[in-house]
Amino acid sequence: MTGQTFDYVIVGAGSAGCVLANRLSDDPRVTVALIEAGGRDTNPWIHIPAGYYRNITNPKLTWQFGSGPEPELGGRMVNWPRGRVLGGSSAINGLLYVRGQAEDYDVWRQLGNAGWSFRDCLPYFKRAENQQRGADDLHGVGGPLSVEDVRMENPLCDAFVKSAVAAGIPFTRDFNGASQEGVGYFQLTNKNGRRCSTAVGYLHPVQTRANLAVITHGEIASLTLDGRRVTGVRGTFGGKPGTIIARREVVLAAGAIGSPQILQLSGIGPGAALTAAGVAVRHDLPGVGENLQDHYQARFVYRCRGEGSLNDIWHSKLKQLRVGLDYVFNRRGLLTIGAGVVGIFAKSRPELETPDIQFHFMPLSAEGPGQGLHPFPGVISSVCQLRPESRGTLKIASADPKAPPAIVSNYLAAEADRRVLLDAMRLNRKIVAQQPFADMVVAEHVPGFDVESDAALMAFARAKGTTIFHPCGTAKMGRDPLAVVDERLRVHGLDGVRVVDASIMPTMISGNTNAPVVMIAEKASDMIIEDAKARVAA
Repeated sequence: MTGQTFDYVIVGAGSAGCVLANRLSDDPRVTVALIEAGGRDTNPWIHIPAGYYRNITNPKLTWQFGSGPEPELGGRMVNWPRGRVLGGSSAINGLLYVRGQAEDYDVWRQLGNAGWSFRDCLPYFKRAENQQRGADDLHGVGGPLSVEDVRMENPLCDAFVKSAVAAGIPFTRDFNGASQEGVGYFQLTNKNGRRCSTAVGYLHPVQTRANLAVITHGEIASLTLDGRRVTGVRGTFGGKPGTIIARREVVLAAGAIGSPQILQLSGIGPGAALTAAGVAVRHDLPGVGENLQDHYQARFVYRCRGEGSLNDIWHSKLKQLRVGLDYVFNRRGLLTIGAGVVGIFAKSRPELETPDIQFHFMPLSAEGPGQGLHPFPGVISSVCQLRPESRGTLKIASADPKAPPAIVSNYLAAEADRRVLLDAMRLNRKIVAQQPFADMVVAEHVPGFDVESDAALMAFARAKGTTIFHPCGTAKMGRDPLAVVDERLRVHGLDGVRVVDASIMPTMISGNTNAPVVMIAEKASDMIIEDAKARVAA
């Protein structure tokens, strides 16, 4: 592929890139190159939903980035895996389909980003979606992204829902409905019990189009520029160095880490940081790598009695066989679940207009992702603050594209973040104390019921908390001094380049980020096509 010219060159075949490749290549007169640093999504555990638990630590499928040393977490590092395979993080994530709150997008519009209110974004959520429950004012059918209900019944999950209701949280059937608040069961990006990544939903059905080139094992070193115009990409393709030329645009869809990293390696970013890394400044853009945001969770583990913990299956070959057969023949059970079965969106204070806390409840327990399940029956209830005020940074450490960037999230730096997380931990304890779940709890394994004071709970959160894998904001949309792209996702001060992924979010979404990124890419594809037509007309 080196030296070839395409109309559009898309960098990153992840949650956004596969969407863009599908929509842009729909016009047979347009040529599209989709470049992915990883390989094809042939690993069978990618397509088994519960496989996320093992894939998230697999270096063959992920970039193993790290955030830290974190100043508010005692200087420790936090592991940040990101997808490195067709489908990107949508091929390794926890599959939860959560859009966030309508107010999240209205804030984007209020920040000056025309066309990004929830009313503007809703048609693209609906266009993407194939909702198992059918179409209505808020949901769509027939889209490439399949959305299904959980295919597993579990007594521990049912009891936790009932206890949350007993604690004053209303039951909801749809976290993406008219109101997000409540306790209920997550929906997943599954299709007949198998993962529906963007590679499965968007790319595979069109990958044989003559005008679409899917390039795997293509690692981008930098963009190529002619003055203020981006003309293509430079990197290694199949291990060989070369360039690929973009006749119209390069679209960075490499994620909240990859996209700002590539911009900085190209000399586009904060001048002082680039100079310190040994990169010549081509376009001083201070906001590249700034405004980093992420969801930080505190995970509670409970020892339980009775049936329902999936830990029991992990430690029994016979039960594993039964689960495997249930999946093969019925596409049901343990292997169909994601990173949460029950969810809660709640308010830390009753006077709030919308929820600011999220729970992920799982009927299994472990010390961490990718580790074996505990030898006792256990469950996890994790809590996070939905809209953190803390902001971090991402900066390249050298001009070597293979060197990981220096990432500092600054988790819990803001007092509001600490207060809301403490409120969330207190709410978790309140729910666990209610019937019927209380009768199923033998002990709080982590942190332990003896960890009771505000100071002790916050010390636990600092020492054991971790990411929910939602980095965003590092190339934010807007017009303030730290904005990187405009409302049409074009990089300020340059021609021929856009950013289309989670890095463009000016503020965090109140929930999991995969569905919003798919929406962003759907909307961006229309913008790209519209702008191309406008250029021709001019």
